[in-house]
Amino acid sequence: MNIFRLAGDMTHLASVLVLLLKIHTIKSCAGISLKTQELYALVFATRYLDIFTNYISFYNTIMKLIFLGSSFSIVWYIKRHKIVHRSYDKDQDTFRHWFIVLPCLVLALLINERFTFKEVMWTFSLYLEAVAILPQLVLLQRTRNIDNLTGQYVFLLGAYRALYILNWIYRYFTEDHYIHWISMILSRSPLLLFSLFASFCSRIHTCYFDVILLSHFFKSLSLFPFIYLFILISRFIGFGRGIDFRQ
Repeated sequence: MNIFRLAGDMTHLASVLVLLLKIHTIKSCAGISLKTQELYALVFATRYLDIFTNYISFYNTIMKLIFLGSSFSIVWYIKRHKIVHRSYDKDQDTFRHWFIVLPCLVLALLINERFTFKEVMWTFSLYLEAVAILPQLVLLQRTRNIDNLTGQYVFLLGAYRALYILNWIYRYFTEDHYIHWISMILSRSPLLLFSLFASFCSRIHTCYFDVILLSHFFKSLSLFPFIYLFILISRFIGFGRGIDFRQ
């Protein structure tokens, strides 16, 4: 495992912890899109079908369980928790997210590396993850209301994808015959959505929104020393050995 992949995993984990912290401690899901969280739950459910049949390492299994458990917990909190549900803005979170699931599935059936059930589902999860952030970005654009934790959550998601791009570039130049075009291309898609979203906001003169989002970027940087400290500890005790890179 290279440092970029591990940093990406830890940044992704940090984004989930930030979101759970907001929901559990503040008892509020204001500014959070349930549609995006449902898509992420579907992403992990279809990606980790081999969790009980294909053991890679302790680290790999724990990370899969964390992402599965946290994604479904967030959905449950927003939909079922009596206090948290009151803060959910259903009127603004109206993106028809299920309409993007079918195209992703069809694309996975047509373009994949091996035509097997698990491989198609893994490919489907990649396609879906590339666009799962759309409802969240649309909700933020509509409400133009970003608190500290929501802003840090969105930034960390973008940083996680950026680190994965560095991971693919590093592996392309350091590993013989390593080419997974689907993963490499789709890792760039969420960042493209972030860029288009920022451009759209500037075109409709929501400069205040962009300044607020930028401020959360700098605030989120304070989390990275803790992320990299965890990375160093993980590498020291051997968590990074024998990890399946096709997570």
